[in-house]
Amino acid sequence: MTNLSINVASVRNKIIDFIHNEMARAGFSRVVVGLSGGLDSTMACYLAVEALGAANVLAVRMPYTTSSPESLEHAQLVIQTTGVESLTIPIAEMVDPLIRKFTDMNAFRKGNIMARARMIVLFDQSAANDALVVGTGNKTEILLGYTTLYGDAACAFNPLGDLYKIQVRQLAKEMKIPDVIIQKPPSADLWSGQTDEGELGFTYLEVDQLLYLLFDKQKTPSECETEGFSKEFIERVIARVRKNAFKRKMPPIARLTEGETAIDI
Repeated sequence: MTNLSINVASVRNKIIDFIHNEMARAGFSRVVVGLSGGLDSTMACYLAVEALGAANVLAVRMPYTTSSPESLEHAQLVIQTTGVESLTIPIAEMVDPLIRKFTDMNAFRKGNIMARARMIVLFDQSAANDALVVGTGNKTEILLGYTTLYGDAACAFNPLGDLYKIQVRQLAKEMKIPDVIIQKPPSADLWSGQTDEGELGFTYLEVDQLLYLLFDKQKTPSECETEGFSKEFIERVIARVRKNAFKRKMPPIARLTEGETAIDI
């Protein structure tokens, strides 16, 4: 099995420094975090508190009618443990009018609408509180495209984006995240019984091992087979990464002038 262990103390310090640097570069002192009660958003909240102090972190819960009561409870546990300011803004009144217009709308479309409605709320709160929105996506989700463009993928900066899911769990244990949050099955909580691994069709442990070999170690598919992964699984994961490559890039711009236009001042 591939070793995905991290030096948790070093990673923790690097992320805290990253948050400090990004905030200073942008000229902000406060952040907004969408708090679902899941591991990733909990980690983002804890890291933001450690870097900036609880008084500078606003945690926003945004339940839908099908959201699990457990998710709200776990988010409240994080709020109470960290001492951050919090808001609860249900999104049903935002998303239901659009959903009702299309009687054939499937769960995928509904989930995307919910994710984008939540980001509308977060960016509105960022404007209201002169704050930056903190991302909560991990490296596994980003590579697989298990994100919604302009939904959960939208943020001002992302402290977790270079950590695989199982590495996020390692860091969570170091930071004394409540065990009930670390151990529960990862879920976007978009409908009753939904889990990430059930929707993806494989476990995070399996795919993290493979993604690490492919991207961090630059192994070929055939070399990954010798590590014990099936050809079918390797091809399936690579196909998903390629299909969702557009999510990892800024929208292309039609270049009408010669050379590159310098816009990053």
